[in-house]
Amino acid sequence: MKIAVSGAHRVGKSTLVENLLESLPEYTSRAEAYHELEEQGHHFSDLPGLDEFFLQLDYSIEQIAKGGNCTLFDRCPVDILAYIQLSYALGHVQNQTLYQRVFKAMSTLDLLIFVPIENPDVIACPENELSELRQRVNELLHEWVWDFDVPVLLVSGSALSRRNQVLQYLSKI
Repeated sequence: MKIAVSGAHRVGKSTLVENLLESLPEYTSRAEAYHELEEQGHHFSDLPGLDEFFLQLDYSIEQIAKGGNCTLFDRCPVDILAYIQLSYALGHVQNQTLYQRVFKAMSTLDLLIFVPIENPDVIACPENELSELRQRVNELLHEWVWDFDVPVLLVSGSALSRRNQVLQYLSKI
């Protein structure tokens, strides 16, 4: 299965992927586009510019296209699109084109795991780490993740509980 983990920053996506890899040895993972691009030598601003977000979006779409079965993706194109939507005022036509590209990529996934911000917040986000943007991205993703032709699993609780929720879901299919 191709499985993507979606959510705003600092919600525990990477921790969930790491925990799942321990329980699913047949799976490989792909780090979020931002980190893989950094490893390749790209240097990003503290808040990436529009061109940097487009680079990440293109890369994330390519990750999914080239990802094999039994791949876990840490972050996915819809996450990056949410950051673009909330950080930059783009025209309607441009947003529609981006959304269509993301929709096409997302439709190739077998499962989308959504990790929302919880109340109380499981992972605190300091103000200097764009906590307001994080909250707005969380709200937008909460609307969008259900719009794709992909089953969505909403997880919550501790890291162990989240992992167990995914494993239980996978055992039923």
